[in-house]
Amino acid sequence: MKTTLLVPTLNEIDGMKAIMPKVRKEWCEQIIILDGGSTDGTIEYARENGYFVYVQQKPGFRQGYNEVLPYIEGDVVITFSPDGNSIPELIPPLIAKMKEGYDMVIVSRYLEGAKSEDDDPVTAFGNRLFTNTINLLYKGHYTDAMVIYRAYKTRLIYDLELNKDEGYSTAERLFRTKVSWEPLLSVRALKRKLRIGEIPGDEPPRIGGVRKLKIFKWGASYYFQFFRELFCWH
Repeated sequence: MKTTLLVPTLNEIDGMKAIMPKVRKEWCEQIIILDGGSTDGTIEYARENGYFVYVQQKPGFRQGYNEVLPYIEGDVVITFSPDGNSIPELIPPLIAKMKEGYDMVIVSRYLEGAKSEDDDPVTAFGNRLFTNTINLLYKGHYTDAMVIYRAYKTRLIYDLELNKDEGYSTAERLFRTKVSWEPLLSVRALKRKLRIGEIPGDEPPRIGGVRKLKIFKWGASYYFQFFRELFCWH
């Protein structure tokens, strides 16, 4: 099983310097830095340290994922945040869990005593509300359906049509934003009755950089998606 570690960045030079030296290159067969157009030296640092860097042409997480798809060689992809929120030492147990036969494994911030030190009252409430909504609508058992830190079989991107605009365009147009595909992946994995696992993992506070979260626009878009999926994707 080949694994690709996909590391999205946008002006994360402080996090990159603190976190990426802890990521041992032998853990994964491929590491890709997916950059959204950094101007703080993130791109230069990554290249100087031997990482393959893809600089996306259009803005947005999902657009970046779609653009970098042709370069992903792994049977499994791990999405990993280098801003300090994702703990590098959890990569090996995440891969080990996938090898047990799971289609997707999530590093949950709320499982078995794990906690998020990056949450504020609004994001903590939102994460739990969204997760509970998905569980209620689609008969799931997630403790964290929203987090970026997860591993999943690469073919799910195509099987669940995460790379197509159809699942996002209406919500993005209504709320004038661009969203990522992790929440929709969580929903469609349940609809397909895939084998889903979780491991506990704390979320440390962000290191440097600027938080990119658009709480209300993204929240409204994701909630729209959750209910739309009841009727519009089979």
